[in-house]
Amino acid sequence: MSDLQLSLLNDFQRGFPLVSAPFDVISGRLGLGVETVLETLRRLTREGAISRVGAVFCPNRIGVSTLAAMAVPTDRLAAVAQQLNAYPEINHNYEREHHFNLWFVAVAANPAHLERVLHDIERQTGLAVMRLPMVQDYHIDLGFDLRHTVGMAGRTRHKAAAPRALELDPLDYALVEAIQEGLPLVVRPYAAVGALIGTAEAEVLHRLARLLDHGIIKRFGIVVRHHELGFRANAMVVLNIPDEQVDEIGRCIGASGLVNLCYQRPRRLPDWPYNLFCMIHGKDRGAVLEHLDHLRAQCGLTDFPCEILFSRQRFKQTAARYVEAQPKVEAVA
Repeated sequence: MSDLQLSLLNDFQRGFPLVSAPFDVISGRLGLGVETVLETLRRLTREGAISRVGAVFCPNRIGVSTLAAMAVPTDRLAAVAQQLNAYPEINHNYEREHHFNLWFVAVAANPAHLERVLHDIERQTGLAVMRLPMVQDYHIDLGFDLRHTVGMAGRTRHKAAAPRALELDPLDYALVEAIQEGLPLVVRPYAAVGALIGTAEAEVLHRLARLLDHGIIKRFGIVVRHHELGFRANAMVVLNIPDEQVDEIGRCIGASGLVNLCYQRPRRLPDWPYNLFCMIHGKDRGAVLEHLDHLRAQCGLTDFPCEILFSRQRFKQTAARYVEAQPKVEAVA
């Protein structure tokens, strides 16, 4: 990857321009022609290095989601993973090093739909699904610094803004549906989205800015696929933290600048005693473990029960679908 391509992917994972011609702004900053920028993004998307250009939504602010796990017999793992991949509600699906060896994220428009999907998976596979919905978010940012061995978006501490309530109207939901798999890679993407949902470009820009301001969109920019860009080791670190300490420890991990994700989830006793989760992505296993040692020292984690679940293989990684497609109504003459 050239330095210019690296700068394109590294520098525009957040803060993507909310202006009529955002790729003109990017091309100006990089000293490239706008068509060169667009064609580079299209090519990297085709090659799988980029998932999409657009929004990363805050979990459970639109629709509902849960992390889930299954203990699958080894000889059935590939077949069960393939069954799960067929569900459009499942956007991430990984094998991890643990008795609970299949981990996936399910997203749906409402709780009833989500539960129908999980129940159907149990019925189809004959295996129990352990549901682990998020209780508290301490840090969510799957941006990657592509210049380092551990894929942090940056090591600076940051405090996430408190989410602000916002009641969405039908046009907001239409906008989310239109962009949830990414912006069109054209010179004026917001105008193209507006034409799709029947509103003006200026209204699209206004509503995107409002969704960002209220924390419904966590990040807006280039969403890279870490495995294709060299971050082939990732570990889900799970800890058993006393309830009275989980917020303090979660805030420390989330503000450390050493993890991509940190959140509280429920215990599922007796099989699953862990209530605090964090994710570290690195170019190799050693880099991840070294980073984890720094985290343990920084947040005083050495006395808490802990397991490290490295990913073995990725079965699915796509954009989450938060809004169900609405049927198109033909106009009657």
